[in-house]
Amino acid sequence: GSEVSRSSRLERRPSANVFNDGCCPDGSALYTAALQPKQGAPWLLNPSFQQSAQDVELLFEILLSGMEIRGQEPLVIPDPELASLRGARALELICDDVLPKSLPDVLRLSARLDGRRRPLSAPDFERTVLTLVYAAQTAAAASDGTERRRAWARSLVRLFEAIRKDLDF
Repeated sequence: GSEVSRSSRLERRPSANVFNDGCCPDGSALYTAALQPKQGAPWLLNPSFQQSAQDVELLFEILLSGMEIRGQEPLVIPDPELASLRGARALELICDDVLPKSLPDVLRLSARLDGRRRPLSAPDFERTVLTLVYAAQTAAAASDGTERRRAWARSLVRLFEAIRKDLDF
């Protein structure tokens, strides 16, 4: 069904030129932090977690284990066995160093996603889904009825719409 078609779409996506993949009208990259590794960071330019079907399954297991992306704090993977896997380290680097964490940054990303003219590259799709997870967790953690919760909920809807748009390309 849709899992097979999405999986095959990921495999067919070419590795995008991260400096100008045609996604954004101004030609810039969506996740600029992926192009600017922190001093001493143990990863190369444009890190990506999902390289195979096994990586997709691992991400699903990590999400189901209760993974938490917590703003400026390190990624939490509660299952020690999953957290010790090599793939989990790549996920930590992406979640800790690449994803936007402030509401203005997430809203800016959403606006740029709204204006794109072609499908996301596989790494940008992955990062957008992880940003959606972060926005959902942040909205859920905010107090009921607060403007902060409503703002994060709006960002969540915009990210969902961007992912849905990507699946329709």
